[in-house]
Amino acid sequence: MRIILLFLLLFLSSCNLSYKKYYMEGAPEFVLDSYKIKEGKFSILAFEGEEVTSLSSTYLREYEDVIDEDDILKVAIYHPTRADLVLAVNQIGSTVGYRVVQGTIHLPGLMAVSLKGLTLEMAREKIQKLYDEQLGDVEVFIEYEARLHSNVELMGAVALSSIPVNGRIRLYEVLSKAGIPPTANLFKSYVVRDRQLLSIDLYKLVHLGEMNQNIVMRPKDKIFIADPMESTVMVMGEVGYPQVIPVPHGSITLREAIVQAGGIPFTGDKRCIQVIRGNIVNPKIYSLSWNHILHLSNDSLLLMPGDTVYISEKPITKWNRFIDQLLPSSLLIDLGLKTRGLFH
Repeated sequence: MRIILLFLLLFLSSCNLSYKKYYMEGAPEFVLDSYKIKEGKFSILAFEGEEVTSLSSTYLREYEDVIDEDDILKVAIYHPTRADLVLAVNQIGSTVGYRVVQGTIHLPGLMAVSLKGLTLEMAREKIQKLYDEQLGDVEVFIEYEARLHSNVELMGAVALSSIPVNGRIRLYEVLSKAGIPPTANLFKSYVVRDRQLLSIDLYKLVHLGEMNQNIVMRPKDKIFIADPMESTVMVMGEVGYPQVIPVPHGSITLREAIVQAGGIPFTGDKRCIQVIRGNIVNPKIYSLSWNHILHLSNDSLLLMPGDTVYISEKPITKWNRFIDQLLPSSLLIDLGLKTRGLFH
C-alpha cells in the first residue's frame, strides 16, 4: 500500500492538480473531517468503511458468579475443641487447596460435598451446615485459590496472560492488573466475546474515564493489546526526516506529525501540504498550506491511522535538482568529446 502511494504522489506535484479521479479537497473539508475523527475510534472506523453496532447496556450488568469445574478452593474452619480437624482442613486448604472434580470437593470429616452451581457464599453455608450437624459451633471460611476456566484471556502487550473473573470485576480493573505499557496502542486493541468484537473504545475508557465502556468481564472473554506500530501515519517529501509515525491513540495532529518528521526545510513548498486518506482505488486527498497549520487549532487538523502526509518541493528546488543531475552528465559528455578530439 505504501509503495503504491509513492507512484500516486508522482501525480501530485501541484496542489491544484486533479488526475483522473484523484480530486483535491481543501482545508474546510479537512477541518470537518477532523471533528469527526475527534469523536473517537468508531467514527474513524466509519471513515474506513466499517460498520459498528452500539454497545448494549446489558454488558454493564453484574452477574452471579458460581463455582466451576477445576476451580481450586481455599477452605479454612475454626472449632474451639477439634484442633485436629481444624489443622487437617486448614493445612490442605492453605497448601494444595480443594479442587472441584465433577462438581464436588472432599473435606476431612465429611463425605463428598457437591458445590456445582453454587456461589462462594452458598458453598460456605452448605459446608458450615454439614459440619454443624456433626460438631456444632463451626466457623467456615472459603475463597478461590485458582480458577482454570473462569478467566479473561489476555494477549499482546501485557504482563499477565489471564485474570480470574467473579461476576463483578470490570474491564478497567482487568486492564490495570494486566500490566499494559504506557505506549500500548489502545486504538487497535480490542475485546472479544463469543467470537464477536465488542464495540468498546479502550482509549476513551483508560484515558478519558468514560465508564459506559467499562463492561463486566465474563469467563473466556479475550483482550488483545496492540503494539504502538499497529497504527501509523507516514510523512514524506520535503521534511527533515521522512518517517512512519505511530498513532497509538487513533489520531495525531498534522502539526505534531510534521514536527516529529523534522519540520519543513527551506526546500519545501509550505503552500503545498497534501494529506492522502483512504484506499488507493479511490483516495481522498486534501490540499493545505502552512497558513492553515499556523492559524487553525490542533483539534481541527487531525490525522488518522493510514494517512500519508506529503510536502511538495518548491519549484526552484525542482529546478536546482534538475541542474544538479544534468551538470554531471553534461560534463561527462563534454569530457568525452574532448578526449575523442585528442585522438583525431
